[in-house]
Amino acid sequence: IFFRVFNFFFIMAPTVDVPKGDDWGKWDKKTQTFHGGQEWKSIDNYVEDFSVTTNALGTPESGAKAAREALSSMGYYPRADFEPGLTELAKLLWPDDWMMNKRRLLLGNGASELIDLIARCGSQMGGWKPGPTITQYKEYERSATACGYKTLKHGDPNANLVCMVNPCNPTGDYMPVEECKKWIEDNCADGSTVMVDESMQPWVGPNWREDSLVSQSRWVEKMVVTRGIKVYVIHSWTKIWSCAGIRLGSFVAPTIDEYEKVKSHQVPWTVNCVAMSFLAAVVKDDEYMQKTWELTTPWRERSRKILEEEFGWKVHGAHFNSWLWVETPSVETAKTVIKLAKAAGVPVRSGTPGYEHHTFFRMAVRSPEKQDVLFKALSPLKEA
Repeated sequence: IFFRVFNFFFIMAPTVDVPKGDDWGKWDKKTQTFHGGQEWKSIDNYVEDFSVTTNALGTPESGAKAAREALSSMGYYPRADFEPGLTELAKLLWPDDWMMNKRRLLLGNGASELIDLIARCGSQMGGWKPGPTITQYKEYERSATACGYKTLKHGDPNANLVCMVNPCNPTGDYMPVEECKKWIEDNCADGSTVMVDESMQPWVGPNWREDSLVSQSRWVEKMVVTRGIKVYVIHSWTKIWSCAGIRLGSFVAPTIDEYEKVKSHQVPWTVNCVAMSFLAAVVKDDEYMQKTWELTTPWRERSRKILEEEFGWKVHGAHFNSWLWVETPSVETAKTVIKLAKAAGVPVRSGTPGYEHHTFFRMAVRSPEKQDVLFKALSPLKEA
């Protein structure tokens, strides 16, 4: 019995292949997926975290106030039905028919919990494949391989599980809703499960819902009925509302039956009282969202112009994104960017760990004064 247990935990456990020499910081190379946002606490001269894709405006005070007040109830169990946050989020997603669609909406401890649940419970085992971009957010790969799926190329027509990120983090590629639907129709096998991560999609603008799969309930139902394709729409709300510390995510299931099947495997109370109160308040903060749309694009454009015109580097991604995917001329240049940025208290995300794009780095959109700190630190790399 001892050897069986030993084999299960120490030999058969999936691992992540990591090139030698990568700086993974606080992450366990063998069992975890690299992610930005881990260095800020250990930097003595910290100024701003450019390594994550959270909102440049920071945490909205409306949500922060509600979260602080919720601490007074920490001695009690949070509600098992996720209320009142669930209803308020449903009203945000579907202002006109939220009562009907709410039955397919599930909250979780960040998107990561829900991604893992769907991989384990919402799909038949077999092969998984990513979307059509050169790389994407790695949590989907981690969950799939940990569950035992075989990794396939994005063009493989036989995948049981398809995981795509739109807008794609880190590349910034974006498919409008009709293009996204067409890609799924043409590239996903009958009977497959499709996870579409739209965490960064609200940055599209005031009409983001119309260009989101959350507005395509009839099409989602049709895909289930005619082809057996189950489309889940995933959101990590920690990005748009800059609340990564409290972990908050959701999915919209293709059917009520699929919702119940996955939910039955979710442990209770994965969303705590602080996160639920935060959510219930922040979804009503229209002023914060309006300011986000007004400032993100011009702040991003300012960074893009400096990077391309003064440094000579190539910036990739849609104009509305909350980050920039930056291509430098060499591996050495990219490594130097990482070192200089961290030394100045403004860490950026290397394109090497996980993404395997060694000449790239990712930086967040931040206010002009914070940008200036970063660009001053990188000034030795400017074109002559």
